[in-house]
Amino acid sequence: MPVDRGHKRRIRLIDVVPHQWRSLVGHGVSAGCHDGYGKQVGAGTEGRERPHGRLGRAKALYRNLPKRTVAWLLLKDTVGSCMRYRVIGLAAEAAFFSLLSLPPLLLGLLGLLGYFDSFIDMETIRSNILEASEKVLTEKGVNQLVRPLLDDVIDGSTRPDIISLGFGIALWSGSRAVNVFIDTITVMYGLDGLRGIVKTRLLAFLLYIVGLVIGVVALPLMVAGPEAVVSLVPQSGGVVRGLYWPVVVVLSVAFLTTLYHVSVPVRSPWREDMPGALVALGMWLLCSFALRIYLVNTIEGPTIYGSLAAPLAALLWMGVSAFAVLVGAAVNAAFDRVWPSVATESGRAETARAREEAAAQIVAEAAAERVARTRGLDGDSSEEEWTEGREREWEDDGEEGARPDGAGGRWTRFLPVESVGGRIRRLRGRRNGADRRVDAGADRDSR
Repeated sequence: MPVDRGHKRRIRLIDVVPHQWRSLVGHGVSAGCHDGYGKQVGAGTEGRERPHGRLGRAKALYRNLPKRTVAWLLLKDTVGSCMRYRVIGLAAEAAFFSLLSLPPLLLGLLGLLGYFDSFIDMETIRSNILEASEKVLTEKGVNQLVRPLLDDVIDGSTRPDIISLGFGIALWSGSRAVNVFIDTITVMYGLDGLRGIVKTRLLAFLLYIVGLVIGVVALPLMVAGPEAVVSLVPQSGGVVRGLYWPVVVVLSVAFLTTLYHVSVPVRSPWREDMPGALVALGMWLLCSFALRIYLVNTIEGPTIYGSLAAPLAALLWMGVSAFAVLVGAAVNAAFDRVWPSVATESGRAETARAREEAAAQIVAEAAAERVARTRGLDGDSSEEEWTEGREREWEDDGEEGARPDGAGGRWTRFLPVESVGGRIRRLRGRRNGADRRVDAGADRDSR
């Protein structure tokens, strides 16, 4: 009997191992599994609670597997996820929308600062912006475009429309960039379809506002370095210089961990998202250093890019940052596939069931359509009757068969493609029926 219990326990542990790992787990501990491993696991875990946390699950599942092998499989799973879900392309999309949000955001901020002209030296801000614009645009472009625009925007009392429009465009494009992260993280975990499109957009909007507030406070301090803080608090210079960068690293890891945590549509322990945040921060530092070397050797000084050098550098830096964030998400997803939590495993099972039901419904609809078309060709039913029957089927199905495959699948719930085609066929059937009735009436009149 102890052997049977151990065998059942072994089956439950192996069942949660991802399919791409099972062959290697079998090679690494096959003898132990079939002979002594099942007994050891059963005897070792009998009367004990199920291991909690990712570390406990790792010890229970891969105690006989070398750590170097586990690390290699995690790396291979992460690289596979990045290639499968087009991480570079999605990072470029997020970078584009982030860059697109900057000009209207700056215009809105400038217009808002115009109301505080008595407290802020707007002339200094104006001269700094013009000086920076001269490095990007020609003198004619600065005089004909930037200078008149600044004159209108800074006078916020006469142009409130620029403030509202600028903030509106910035919030839309910025939240669209955050939405790329949320959707990609959700798909990497295999949980797409659990959160609706409205909730996803609202979450992206909220995260963008929170990130914007944090960025306004934190970015100037990060760029200026500890000396800016020391100038504000001179008596604590030694403490600030010693703790400045450790605090920046801790806050950055906490922010990335929170982003990963809230992007997953099911609730899992917050600390289990920290590995991806650490990897993302390290990847960002490494890629930023490599990008700096590239920009120094290609864009600085005389360059073929001309006035596009500064926007191109900003776009590349944003793309590198987005790439690092998505790589960290892939690392967390790989960890979760290897050592899944209860919430994510149940969420993936629910998504798989929904996909199976949607696939079964599509097959049933195709079979019914084929039968109905065959009957129509045999003369058993008219085109109008066949169209009305299909319309009744679609109305009965409702939204149950919508495939949970991301934003595209969620949008089809609002306006299914079949409904559009069905409406066209229904109108065509009604028109044909009306034509037949007119022809029948004409025949009666002629007789």
